[in-house]
Order: sequence, then structure tokens, then C-alpha cells
Amino acid sequence: MSDPRPIRIAVDVGGTFTDLQVLDARSGTVQAWKTPTTPEDPSIGLMVGVAEAAARFGFALDQVGLLLHGTTIATNAVLQRQLARGVLLTTAGFEDVLEITRHVRKELYILDPDPFPCLISRDRRFGVAERMRADGSVEMPLDEAAIPGLLARLEAAGAESVAICLLHSYVNPAHERRLKALIEAARPGLPVTLSSGISPEIREYERASTTVLNALLVPVVKDYLDRLARRLEIPPPQPSPASGGGGAGYAPSPAGGGGGAGDAPSPAGGGGRDPRAAREGGGGAFDPLVFLVQSNGGVCSLATAAAQPARLLLSGPSGGALAAGRIAALLERPNLVAVDMGGTSFDVSVVQGGRIGVVTQGEVDGLPVRLPMVEMRTIGAGGGSIASVDAGGRLTVGPRSAGARPGPVAYGRGGTEPTVTDANLALGRLDPDYFLGGAMTLDMAATRAAIAAKVGTPLGLTVEQAAQGILTVTNANLGAAVRLSLFEKGLDPRDFTLLSFGGAGGLHATDVATEMGIAEVIFPREPGTLSAHGILYSDLVQDLARSRVLPARPESLPAIAALLGELRAEAAARLAADGVAPEAQAIELGADMRYHGQAFELLVPWPEAPDLPPLLARFHAMHRSRFSYADAQEAVEIVTLRVTAIGRLPKPAATEPVPAARPALKGSRRVFEDGAWRDVPVWDREALPPEDRIAGPALVEEAFATHWIGRGWEARLGAAGALIASRASAPSAKRIAP
Repeated sequence: MSDPRPIRIAVDVGGTFTDLQVLDARSGTVQAWKTPTTPEDPSIGLMVGVAEAAARFGFALDQVGLLLHGTTIATNAVLQRQLARGVLLTTAGFEDVLEITRHVRKELYILDPDPFPCLISRDRRFGVAERMRADGSVEMPLDEAAIPGLLARLEAAGAESVAICLLHSYVNPAHERRLKALIEAARPGLPVTLSSGISPEIREYERASTTVLNALLVPVVKDYLDRLARRLEIPPPQPSPASGGGGAGYAPSPAGGGGGAGDAPSPAGGGGRDPRAAREGGGGAFDPLVFLVQSNGGVCSLATAAAQPARLLLSGPSGGALAAGRIAALLERPNLVAVDMGGTSFDVSVVQGGRIGVVTQGEVDGLPVRLPMVEMRTIGAGGGSIASVDAGGRLTVGPRSAGARPGPVAYGRGGTEPTVTDANLALGRLDPDYFLGGAMTLDMAATRAAIAAKVGTPLGLTVEQAAQGILTVTNANLGAAVRLSLFEKGLDPRDFTLLSFGGAGGLHATDVATEMGIAEVIFPREPGTLSAHGILYSDLVQDLARSRVLPARPESLPAIAALLGELRAEAAARLAADGVAPEAQAIELGADMRYHGQAFELLVPWPEAPDLPPLLARFHAMHRSRFSYADAQEAVEIVTLRVTAIGRLPKPAATEPVPAARPALKGSRRVFEDGAWRDVPVWDREALPPEDRIAGPALVEEAFATHWIGRGWEARLGAAGALIASRASAPSAKRIAP
């Protein structure tokens, strides 16, 4: 029987545009759409995009069965400090850990460095009489007689959310859980985040920072998810006093369509209940199953997102890294450096040996986040990055961005400051009548006037020279971010292929690759919405961890086996709660390891657990690759054991794109290149056959992206509709063995 809801939609809400990819399981067709982001409420733009895509591609809203949503709501709330009023409860005497931090000076020669950010002021950080030892035994019981006074202080502080981070709770969370239960009994509805639930790992400052971030985001993200649920006509995640003691106090909605922990589709056709059975009449309404994209690249239910919103801090960009991993396999390019240039930012991730880099700790605006996330470097360099001349007469580009509104001057929405997009338009690289496939007309006259006024006149340059200068500075910034991402791992750019995507990336990729010595650039199909494409094929993922510092020796195996058993059982329980059939479940193991005496660890995959020799061999090899040395005789410690619980969602096969039945060569356009205006051929990517070769300089246009093929480069179509550009004069790129 055919699926009455065959449409799957992935949505990536960016700073400028909301990107959609729509997969029809009946035909395997994948189609892309873009619509402007609505910063005042991103759910508005999401709904507008879905409605526009339905009208454009001919499907009904009640045919949408799955909606996968990447969002920047959590990241933006932190960056803009639009957070809830929070209170931190810690073990008495440790109230200042957020300000003490790690005493790390990132800029050694600044005499008056900016202080590390602290999201909760001292008057809202309260000590609790209790104490756990490092081995998990109780040194001082929780003083429950003091709880009424503590509740009064919470009331006086105007607490909208509470973070609890007690000493050594990652080993024994009993005091945290009891304190949470007492607060919820007295103040039902007040969100409470436990460090033992969000980040049960060693290192108190990082654990406290993560817990505080999560607590302050809970009301913000919950408000957004409630609005999104209303627009989607699905039940929102509901607060529950019985949340298991680990989360922020939110449990799955009891209703069938709300995207709660019990609402995941059974990927292999068995196992947990089918949520579609809960829908009256089996359809008819726009009530899709909704999942949010996490920083680790997997998706989670609305309830999980409401309880642990800190897991959404790298939500959107992680989709691009997922897509890069998929493309690396499809095109047999195991070593890719993936660059995503959108409207506001430039994100760099690395695929080495076919594997996407994952780190166990990231940072958002100087605040450490101790959660697994896709390894990524982000700089403020996008199509909307603003170009200006500073007081010293220096041309700068970014990190300030024109955003979605007003956007670049060319958009005609009131923008007055020239951007990277304006520079590309002024040089002829963008067609003012074919932006977004003709959906928007760009204002060339206003663009040139703004560049002249803001950059050209102050520097004594023509409009063309000023615009070229903007691109030169931008490309230098992009190249620096790519170099740093590779050099810090001891990797050579010449060993990698550049994967360029994002709405603005194609205009800069070959120039950046030339500067870095990279010999091959891949422009994937629908590059302007590739992050949404990665989201389209994501899986349910939950990360679990247990910190115990143990020597990596045979005598530790009983303790390791016990911890792994606990983690496996919890992972299986979570997957079962998500309705994932046993045959669609996967559990991956890893360990954070270090040499004795080190203050940092490496995350090492451990598929053979609990067999120690292959784990140790892999650790030494990784340490040598990253730091150029290893010592097999040195004592090694396991610091944290990790389990990734994966629920495989169905992945209908996509069909290969068929060239449109029209001429591939559209004509030519005047482009300022190499100091002069020249006629440059313009190609239609959607009509390009595999046998055609495009010699640079040339432009390749598609609905939501334009690609500049620089002088000395040649491009052709490859597998999966990818456009592959190679440098004719460059030696073949080497390949690092997986």
C-alpha cells in the first residue's frame, strides 16, 4: 500500500534565507527552494517556505509525513544575550566557578583583555550545603532543612530557570536529583536543568557552563517550539514533573503527532508504535512528525529539544557536514574540506578518510559547551558581510552582516552599506535579473553607488577596483579559515578536495582553492541548500557519556564493562522510547583518552569494546597524527566512555538529475576579470550534459547559486549531478589513506 504521506522536507533556517529540500519518496525526486528568513519569528519563514514549495512542486500539505528542522534559534539567543533570567545552584563554596574559568589568555599581549563572559551574575549564584567525593561517596548529605530558605531566594531573584551543578555529580547525581525534586514540588513549572543530565562529565567549569547555557535557553527554545507547533497544528512539548531527573523538566507530549520521544517513526516497519495511527482518519491535516537537528548532526524529538536546547547550538551548520560525508562516499573523495558560505557566515568542516570530524567540546561566543558536536570553524564572512573603510584607511569585510533585513544594498530593502554580494554584482558575476532563479531583481545602480560612496571614494578607487578589493579581502579571510582548520591537524591542503556550497560559496571557491594550492573543487547539486540536503538524510541520534578516570589496563576491564553495560542499556531504552525498531538501531562506542599527566583527551572510536589492544593502538596512531609523536610505553588513561545511540530513519533513494531540454550555453555576460571588462560565457547548470567541458573564466548559473570558474580551471559534470572543477596547471592532488 502506498504511503499517504510520502513527502519529506528538510528546513535549514539561516541568517538570510530559509532553505528547503523536498524529497518525494514515490519518485525519488529531490527539489530545492529558498525563501527569506523572518528574524522576528523564524517559524513564519518556515511555514511560508513549506507553502511555497507545495505550490511550486505540486504536493498537498497533508502529504508531508516528516519535517526535519535545523535552526539557529539557540545560537542567536546566546549571541544576542536574549536569554531567560537564570539562577545557578552549586555546592557551597563553589559559586564563583563561572568567573574563575580556566585562566586561559587567548591573546597574550593584550594588557587589558576582555573578561570571559558570565551569564549569571554573582547575586543569582547560590551555594547548597552538600558534598560528594570524587569517588561518588557522600561526604556531606544534602541539607534539606535549608531548602525553604533556598526557595525564598529563588523567588526573590525572579528565577525563570534553574541550573544545578553540584560537585562530582557526574559520578553520583543523587543530590542533584533530590534537589530538583524538592524545587519542582514547591515550584511546579519552573524549568530545572541538571549537570548530570545534560553533561555528566568531568571538569566542573565546562560542565557548569554547559548546564547554565541549557537552563537559560530552555524558556527561549520552548517558546519557539510552542509557536512552531501551533503553526504546524501539532501538540507542543508539554512540561512534566517526572522527567527522570536528568533533563530540564520537559517530557514527550502524550499526543500522537507532537514529535515527542514516543513519536518517532518506526524506521524498519516494526518495533515502537506507529504515530500515524494516532492521527484521526490517517491524514488530511498538516501534522507532520517534526524533528530538530542537533549539533552532533543527528535529529531529536521536540521534547528532547525543549529539555536540552544546548544540543541545538550548532543545529543548522551540522547539516552541511553531514552532506559532505555523504558526498565524500558518493564521489569516492575520502578527503574533503567542506566550506559553507551563506549570507552571514563561512563554516569549515573536514572529512578525512571518509569520516566527519566530531569534538566533545565546542564554544559559542567564548562559552564552553561540553557536548558532542560536528567539528567546525565559523567566521563572519558571508554574502551579506559588510565592507567598510576604518579610521586608518584599511578595507575590512565582516564580521558585521546586513542579515536578511535590510540585506545587501542590491536587495532594495533599505540597505545602505555594501556587502560581498554587492561586490559580486558590481563586477558582473551575478545576473541582476536572475537572482534566486529570477524570483528577485537586484538593484545594480544602488549597488554601484554604495560601493563608490563607502569604499571607492575613501580609498581613491573606481567602483570596479573597490569591488575587486572587497573580494580580495574576503577570499583572504576564507583561505585563512580553511588553512587553520587543516594546519591545526597537521594536514596539507594539497591533499584535499574543496567542497563548496552555500548560496555565496560558488563565487569564491576556485579563487580560494588557487590561493591554497588545492587542485580540485566540487560544486554539489543544489549547493545553495546543501545543509538542508544533509538534514534530509539524517538519523535520530542521542549521545550518552560517563566520566571515570581509569588506567587503560586489563585490571580496569570489570569497571569498564560495568559502565559500558549501563550506557548500552540506557541507549537501548532511549531508542525504544523513540519507537525505533530493533533492526534499525545502532550503537557506537568511543572513549576519551590521554597519556597520564595530560590535561586534554582525544576521542577514539571503540567498535571492538571492551577489547583494549585495538583501542590503545588507535589512540597512539591518532596522537601521532595530531601531535606528531606517540609513546606506546607511556601510561594511558580512559577519562570518559561514550555511546552514540542511532535510530536509522528511512532513506528513500534519490533519482539522478536529468539535464533540462534546453541549450546549456546561455550566452555571455560582461564581467570585470583580471583588471578589465571581458565577455565571459554563461552556462545553465540544469541543462548541462556530462560530455560538456567548461573552460574558465566562465559562469555557471542555477536557480539558487552562481559559480565562478576561474582562469586556468576546467569544469565538468560528475556523479550525483556534482560539478567538478580541476586546475589544468596543477599537479594531481594526493590522497591520504583512510
